Amino acid sequence: MFPGGGQPNMQQLLQQAQKMQQDLQRAQEELANTEVDGQAGGGLVQATVTGSGELRALRIDPKAVDPEDTETLADLIVAAVHAANENAQALQQQKLGPLAQGLGGGTGIPGLPF
Repeated sequence: MFPGGGQPNMQQLLQQAQKMQQDLQRAQEELANTEVDGQAGGGLVQATVTGSGELRALRIDPKAVDPEDTETLADLIVAAVHAANENAQALQQQKLGPLAQGLGGGTGIPGLPF
């Protein structure tokens, strides 16, 4: 039942839903434009991704390059990208978590990673 025993104000509910949708869209755009870093090998390899997980840059210190051991370099690159993506997911939780809760919980919302 609704407070006061009456029907919900449909116009008010629609306005609230529209505002939440706009807030969510704004937060997603902000994530897409925010860059976060991750690193591996004590900073020998650094990856930059957007808050939405798009790889934007990869920096490799020349000290990390050993022609005899490209496997270690590949592992460092994977680790740096993984670390950057973990930071991006933390940023997504920070930005989108409160909005998802406002929409009825943090699960089952299409397009959100949590």
